[in-house]
Amino acid sequence: MLGKIRNFFIAMKNIFHGGPLYYGWIGFLLVIMLIGLLAYSFQLKHGFIVTSIRDEVSWGFYIANFTFLVGVAAAAVLLVVPAYIYHFAPVKEIVFLGEIMAITAICMCIMFVTADLGHPERLWHMAPFVGRPNFPSSLLVWDVLVLNGYLFINLTIFLFVLYKIYEGKSYSAIMPLIILSIPWAVSIHTVTAFLYNGLPARPFWNAGILAPRFLASAFCSGPAMMILVFQLVAKFTKINIDVKAIQKVAELIAYTMALNLFLLGCEVFKEFYSNSVHLAPLQYMYFGLHGHNSLAPLMWTALIFNVTALVIFLIPALRNHITLLNIGCFLIIIGVYIEKGFGLVIPGFTPSTLGEIYVYWPTKIELGVTIGIWATGALIYTLLLKFTLPVYTGETHLQAQAKRKEADA
Repeated sequence: MLGKIRNFFIAMKNIFHGGPLYYGWIGFLLVIMLIGLLAYSFQLKHGFIVTSIRDEVSWGFYIANFTFLVGVAAAAVLLVVPAYIYHFAPVKEIVFLGEIMAITAICMCIMFVTADLGHPERLWHMAPFVGRPNFPSSLLVWDVLVLNGYLFINLTIFLFVLYKIYEGKSYSAIMPLIILSIPWAVSIHTVTAFLYNGLPARPFWNAGILAPRFLASAFCSGPAMMILVFQLVAKFTKINIDVKAIQKVAELIAYTMALNLFLLGCEVFKEFYSNSVHLAPLQYMYFGLHGHNSLAPLMWTALIFNVTALVIFLIPALRNHITLLNIGCFLIIIGVYIEKGFGLVIPGFTPSTLGEIYVYWPTKIELGVTIGIWATGALIYTLLLKFTLPVYTGETHLQAQAKRKEADA
């Protein structure tokens, strides 16, 4: 048994082997990560004064990225359900790619939350037994629990299923955990929405449809990212991805994007028709407020991108055309990234509780830290994929058999 497990993890050696393109990609990511590390070190040394985060806008680019990535992590459930529950073969063959993305996204979420802390060394206060996490009254503690729980669930499923594939045996024993991962995926984004909902001084976020909006946007942006990654994996590896899998994911995107825009329309109608004082954040988003309109071009760009993508994905002839499909995925990723980033965080603080308007825009330090975290995520995904592929394709098993034959000889 121990010998099998050892041979299984021998595949980790593959992360150190590759061609010039692989080494070039790893080197590029390490350089970007170094830039991010230097920017974060500068932030730690000088404090948040080097960022644009202030009392008026106390959440910025870091939390915007965190919110977007929680959705990417939750979206893995759209592959888990057809693969493990309905045993849809085309999706079942690539579900591990979605699980790797979920693991990567959660790791990036944790990094973005850490970057947003002025004193990350005080994180231990949230540790059970050692610190004082204020459970269950604190929503932040709930968020920490569901995020780390989801990371543990996906890592366990990923490694167990992969090991059983290596052994050529059934992985049905892990089905209870797979079933648990489905509501847990919904919970991680729901709790994130509740973090916003639970702030009564910010009326822009006090909407009952915020959690459904989060889930709808997540279930279109996450799969859109997966489709692009699937094609890259198919191009640079030996994995053959059935076009039916991509078409099924694209069909799901059409429904979820339609729902996302419908819920946005409901929110816009409620605010503009009631014409109350709480309309100010939405006005600031799309039309500007008291001469401050720096956010409006971004928001209109996001809306145009999302509507255009919806048209592409709703018409089968368009979404089945690979070039248009990729364009649609790109538009969704950018559109939802803006909508759930700047379009969610900044208007919630504008105007402030004192009626002031602080125009937030990330500094070079924030941008440096952000690209560093995204590069770290890309590196995590690359290394996990490099470890997975030889096991998944059977190369590791064949290598182990060859070694046993040599030993016997």
